[in-house]
Amino acid sequence: MARIAGVDIPRDKRVLTSLCYIYGIGPTIARKIVTQANISPEVRVKDLTDEQVARLREIVDKEYKVEGDLRREVDLNVKRLIEIGSYRGLRHRRGLPVRGQRTRTNARTKRGARKTVAGKRRAGGKK
Repeated sequence: MARIAGVDIPRDKRVLTSLCYIYGIGPTIARKIVTQANISPEVRVKDLTDEQVARLREIVDKEYKVEGDLRREVDLNVKRLIEIGSYRGLRHRRGLPVRGQRTRTNARTKRGARKTVAGKRRAGGKK
């Protein structure tokens, strides 16, 4: 396995796909990195030379914030929002959707499993 930015990327996949295993690198950035390193996007990681892997590693380390540094920055941004008491910070603190999604229905992932409320029945039922 090639090791880039502290992550072992899969050997049997294409370079573009393998780079996406690094936190902070998606398909678009992976394409830019491969183009910048003059490597064919179709080639598999196991077929890369040591020089090509070194080039990829150098580009990722110098130009992109990935893995631990990026995770730390995101965590600090969320903590800052919570500290200053912004609306987004309150939503983070309460574990609710932050970006304006509805919560009356849906939002199950964020809110957790349903909590049954006693005595709550549909109005207009049998008398």
